[in-house]
Amino acid sequence: MAKILIIEDEKNLARFVQLELQHENYETVVENNGRKGLDQALNENFDAILLDLMLPDLNGLEIARRVRQVKTTPIIMMTARDSVIDRVSGLDHGADDYIVKPFAIEELLARLRAVLRRVKIEKDAQNVTVSKQQIVKFKDLTIETANRIVHRGDGKAIDLTKREYNLLMTLINNKNNVVSRDQLLSKIWGPESNIETNVVEVYVRYLRNKIDVPGQPSYIKTVRGTGYMVRDEDDGE
Repeated sequence: MAKILIIEDEKNLARFVQLELQHENYETVVENNGRKGLDQALNENFDAILLDLMLPDLNGLEIARRVRQVKTTPIIMMTARDSVIDRVSGLDHGADDYIVKPFAIEELLARLRAVLRRVKIEKDAQNVTVSKQQIVKFKDLTIETANRIVHRGDGKAIDLTKREYNLLMTLINNKNNVVSRDQLLSKIWGPESNIETNVVEVYVRYLRNKIDVPGQPSYIKTVRGTGYMVRDEDDGE
């Protein structure tokens, strides 16, 4: 059961919306004051907020802005002000949707279902990402494969481009084995690419500059005339 916060100072309208939502099996909380509504939004967990623009003590734009600083709760702005500037201002302050009074309750319910459906899709996608997360460790590097984040042992993130990341993972996945330049070209740039093999050397240099520890042997060993490899133990190139 989704829990909806209604912040609306027109009590008859607020009650009407509340009854319609309850009829659709939503749990509801109503606040008629802007500041009290903000307190509810920040201190309680809601699945969505229906927010009036003109409110006593604190207007809807400021409420949306403050909520958005700390929460991603979907916000549907409800207001009689329907100019383009008003709509843009509401969206820029953090509202996810905007409905103009007077509105048909069926439209409000449809918009509410839409934002809740979007949130569910996003949460499901995040859960899939987390479930597929794999941690790969190589020496003092820790790689989160689902989101392609590489950390050094001290926790510092290393900013790699997509190709640098793919190059690193190809070498680690073939650890202790030589990977030829042609194999790296095919794997990272595609088998149909017309790129010269010296591009691999350039990207290996980029990657070394980012992952190697100054004064220590390079993680990526050059096998002259063949290609590159990474090894568990340190040795000279």
